Amino acid sequence: MRPVIVVGAGIGGLTAAAILARYGIPVVVMETQAYPGGCASTFDRHGFRFDAGATLAAGFGPDMPLHRLGERLELEWGIHLEPVAMQVHLSDGQTIPRWTDRERWREERLRVLGSAGEPFWAWQERTAKALWALIRERLPWPPQRPRDLLRLLRALRLSAHPADLPGWIRDAFRPAASRLPPGDRRLRELVNGQLWISAQTTVERANALYAAAALDLPHTGVGWLPGGIGAIAARLADAIVRYGGEIRFRHEVIAVRPQADGGFQVETRGYGVWEAEGVILNMPPAGAVRLLREVAPPPWRRAPAAPPDGWGAFVVYAAVAEAAVPSDLPLHHQILQGEPFDEGGAVFLSISPAADPSRAPRGFRALTLSTHTDLRRWWSLFQQDREAYARRKAEMVARVLQAAARVLPRLPEDLAWAEAATPITFQQFTGRPMGWVGGFPQTRLGRSCRSRIRPRLYLVGDSVFPGQSIPAVALGAWRVAEDMREDLAALPRRRWIIHSPFVRPSMEGIR
Repeated sequence: MRPVIVVGAGIGGLTAAAILARYGIPVVVMETQAYPGGCASTFDRHGFRFDAGATLAAGFGPDMPLHRLGERLELEWGIHLEPVAMQVHLSDGQTIPRWTDRERWREERLRVLGSAGEPFWAWQERTAKALWALIRERLPWPPQRPRDLLRLLRALRLSAHPADLPGWIRDAFRPAASRLPPGDRRLRELVNGQLWISAQTTVERANALYAAAALDLPHTGVGWLPGGIGAIAARLADAIVRYGGEIRFRHEVIAVRPQADGGFQVETRGYGVWEAEGVILNMPPAGAVRLLREVAPPPWRRAPAAPPDGWGAFVVYAAVAEAAVPSDLPLHHQILQGEPFDEGGAVFLSISPAADPSRAPRGFRALTLSTHTDLRRWWSLFQQDREAYARRKAEMVARVLQAAARVLPRLPEDLAWAEAATPITFQQFTGRPMGWVGGFPQTRLGRSCRSRIRPRLYLVGDSVFPGQSIPAVALGAWRVAEDMREDLAALPRRRWIIHSPFVRPSMEGIR
């Protein structure tokens, strides 16, 4: 029986593999690294455990994506839900907690921002509620086949109130700024900051419909998991194995070749050539081009490795004395220094929980601090002037830590050590071309790659709808798994019993 091979053990690949394995479909995940998670992994350093990139565990609330996925896979996440998703620190010094409870959030914004923005928030919450209902049903967007269009129309009929549709149509073609009241600087900065981390752009360019759903992320169930964000990937990996699938770490895939019978050959570095009934690629489109070559969609082959407005991440991993962190401080903070928000203008700070001793030695806490950064500038320095690259890295570390000192005033004197990662680091450890992270800035509705490349060949990750964030990536991958299952169900039964899983086998690297 030939398996479905999933290339990449990020959240998208693991979710798709777990769903397929749950259906009893043979599946093999191949991952270059020795651990799962990709940008949502947790790694060990000097006795600390740091979240590599993604640090906000969201989507665990009732009927939300990770909650539903856990039910489908019969697994317990071990999530500890938090009352405050994050604190937003505005450039004028005002601090606004993003309460997960909607009523407390309404009271907080009225206290800080007044009532002028309430029509905007009423629109946002009403629109997000309907959109999440659509997205939870694994909305087939963009529709690629007639059945996708039928599913989309059916979902719209069930989830959207007819009175809302005219507004949705208008919002589908205009930016979120059209919904904001004019002249409210503090409100605009807050919304811009929140969209910066959830849509990769600000209200002037963010599509209004996408913005409404993205701004709702704090209300989807935010918390922490023992061991760090990588526990999500670990739970999914366990589910894959429990349902009969395999995960092969340190297996680098170097080519995927379609075969005349509709299947695929998957070539690995050092572990032979495998036969597959279907393939799911968990990577940005440029990574798929590297593996598929002339089989990749022509628009992907013509596109640069990262879009001109795509972002990289500059991340600082730091150890700080426990005394530097007040006991009642929320775990996540967005620190706004004023626009532009890249290169330290906006810093996202995550603090390891005091209740999780696995994250830091006794008497210390682990910090992860990140900011959006220009990909091409880093690569230019790295390739042409290593000394200038090192200087800029040191300057950015200082800038990010200075921003964090607004939240942790004792940080400078209580800092034990700090290390940094640039887009070059992210390419090296996650395989993402150029270190591009976060997916496409959502400047128009459905700005994403199609998930279906050809029958039984799919793409998952933050480049496909519904885009970035762990719950969004998991939902997109779940949809792909269902599509793959339908593709496989259409095959003649004999195709499932006469083929060997691989051409030249190796038993090394089995999880």
